[in-house]
Amino acid sequence: MPHLPPLRLTGALVLRDNRLEKDEISIANRKICNGPFSEVDLSGYYILPGIIDLHGDGFERHLQPRQNVYIDKLIGLKNADAELAANGVTTAIFAQCWSWLGGRRGPEYATELLKVWSGYKTQSLVDIQFQLRYETHMIAPASALLQTLLDFGVKYLVFNNHINDAANAQATAPLGFAGYAAEAGRTPRQHAAILEKMLGNAFEVEGSLKQISKALAERGVRLGSHDDKTAATRSYFAGLGADICEFPTTLEAAEQAKTLGNPILMGAPNIMRGGSQSGNIAAQGLVEASLCDALVSDYYYPAMQAAAWALADKGVLPFERAWALISSNPAKILGLDDRGRLDDGTRADLVVLNPETRAIEATISNGRLAALSGKAGVRFARSGAALSIAAE
Repeated sequence: MPHLPPLRLTGALVLRDNRLEKDEISIANRKICNGPFSEVDLSGYYILPGIIDLHGDGFERHLQPRQNVYIDKLIGLKNADAELAANGVTTAIFAQCWSWLGGRRGPEYATELLKVWSGYKTQSLVDIQFQLRYETHMIAPASALLQTLLDFGVKYLVFNNHINDAANAQATAPLGFAGYAAEAGRTPRQHAAILEKMLGNAFEVEGSLKQISKALAERGVRLGSHDDKTAATRSYFAGLGADICEFPTTLEAAEQAKTLGNPILMGAPNIMRGGSQSGNIAAQGLVEASLCDALVSDYYYPAMQAAAWALADKGVLPFERAWALISSNPAKILGLDDRGRLDDGTRADLVVLNPETRAIEATISNGRLAALSGKAGVRFARSGAALSIAAE
């Protein structure tokens, strides 16, 4: 996809240093800069840093819209990419399972998806990266995991442990357990046998995780853990170098993360909906207690900007600081130093937002026009830049 010609966006309120002030932004050579370029008048709009989503699995709906209905992976990635751009996400970390649960959560599926992504990522509208969610009891495939991370340049791994959840489902919700088995192409008996094998790995888990953590740290892979329930759990994973705390399920775990200086990620849908869909701790309470450093899309990409508005509407945070939870803060957490803010020399990653309708009407990712709609689209079309854009 071609990059935009040099442009100057004028008349809007621009978010810099947690302040919205009338200013202008120039874009050239995929960077934010200064320059007397062709002008697009965006009076009445906000220009904000592009949204950075550190954990999202909404892409799964594009790959498997219904149980046992699988879509071509390239088609699925393209449509997820378009959804991200339409919602102002300029950097997205796809949270892909590497799990004994099998099916679209299994290692084979993950490897196939990474292969398709490696061929598509240079064409994508936004910067799509991957996180692998590793189930801690998978002792045998650890070497395959390490090789896959290296082969595809994946720089982020999160530890999961759903063993107890699966065992509880087997005992108390057999129909649900059977559903997971069917999704993986297994009978309930086959699924139960694999679960029993994973439970049998319990005494080897600690040694395996230490080996994996050490190998990944040496290769610069960032580590985190998911759904920490206790302070002890958070301390354990922090001790392995897994300092990012995704979705702590209790106040105790979140407070321990804060004590340890570990970044805390919570789901934007939790904020948007006013609580957790699974009955865990409310993310808004953690934001109010300064126990949330960034919001992520989790399962619903539109929730990112919706959560920022919800926090502002409820008086929890000014809009400018709420937007930092989905832009500059995530960039700092993952060490993405070239984005998350609108400073000269950074990547041209930005969104044009209509504050009256709260609609994102333009998304520019790495200097490329990824999405355009509404009155902002008319402004671009009417500007002197239209012919230059068409020529590209």
